[in-house]
Amino acid sequence: MSCCSFNWSTIGAVLAGFSVILGAFAAHGLDGYFAEKYAGQVKIVAGKEVPASQKYLNDFKTGAQYQMYHALALLLVGFSGLTSRKKKLLNIAGWCFLLGIIFFSGSLYVLTLSGQTFWGAIAPIGGTLFIVGWFTLAAGICCCGSSDVITGPETPSST
Repeated sequence: MSCCSFNWSTIGAVLAGFSVILGAFAAHGLDGYFAEKYAGQVKIVAGKEVPASQKYLNDFKTGAQYQMYHALALLLVGFSGLTSRKKKLLNIAGWCFLLGIIFFSGSLYVLTLSGQTFWGAIAPIGGTLFIVGWFTLAAGICCCGSSDVITGPETPSST
């Protein structure tokens, strides 16, 4: 297993595990905390007033979901490194996913726990990194235009 594959797969597995922990924390620990912290506050969601505690709980869960999706993507980056010769593209995709988790999911975690809404301005940076990561991963695993492509048996040149 190459260094690239081992590292991204390991990071992905660890982040997936933390995603489960954070999801469980949201499901079993945060509802009461948010109900107390945001008591009486409302937010407008899709034109309707909802309790701020409900919105922030959903936002925290969204962070955990996207962390899981992109932790799994990191596993894919690592396993793709076993066969692809495009390690540079895979490393770029890996960094995009890792930084995307930090900026997108991390900003949602901090925003919901602190109530400081300026953290929401950081989430789009993470979302953009996720998008770049997916397209870079596609380029890294695509065998078109690569020396990885098996073209069939070579034919002897006619003389």
